[in-house]
Amino acid sequence: MNNLAQDITQTLLAEVRRRIIEESVPRIKKCLNLLNESQIWYRPNEQTVSAGNLVLHLMGNLRQWVLSGIDSQPDHRQRSQEFAEIDPVPTQKLICDLDSLMTEVDQALNRITSEALTEKRNVQGFEESVLSILIHVTEHFSYHTGQITYYTKSTLNVDTQYYAGMDLDQTSSD
Repeated sequence: MNNLAQDITQTLLAEVRRRIIEESVPRIKKCLNLLNESQIWYRPNEQTVSAGNLVLHLMGNLRQWVLSGIDSQPDHRQRSQEFAEIDPVPTQKLICDLDSLMTEVDQALNRITSEALTEKRNVQGFEESVLSILIHVTEHFSYHTGQITYYTKSTLNVDTQYYAGMDLDQTSSD
C-alpha cells in the first residue's frame, strides 16, 4: 500500500480516537461524576432509557462493532440486556469498565491496516466495510454522548464546561 493510503488510514484512526476516546469518554465520565446514582439510572418513562443504560449500550456497541466486527474477537453481546438493566451498576464500576474498554478499542485500532478499510465484515446482521464500521461507531458514540450530556444539563441545570477557556466565537477569518 502506498504512503498516501497509510497517511489517510492513520489520520482516520487518529480522528476516531479523538472523537471517541479523547472527547466523548471524558464527557460521559464528567456527566457520570456530576450525577448521583439514582439520576444515572433514572428512566422518565417506559420509552426512555437511563444514562446508565446508554453507557452500557455504548460499551456493547463498541465491543460488537470494533472488537468483534473489526478485530475478530468473539461476539457475546446481548443488546437487549443493555436497555433492560435496571439494577444500578455503581458509578465507579461503569467508569472503570469504560476505561478498560477504551484500552481494548485503542489496541484494536492499532491493528487496522490500510488494506483492511475496504474489507467487508458482518456485524449485527449488516455487511459493512471496516471504514463504514469506524464511521458508524464514531457517530453512534457521539450521538449518545450528546443524549447523556443533555440529560445531565437538564437534570442539574449545569454548564458541563466542555469548552471552558476556549473562544468559540472565532471565525475562519480570525
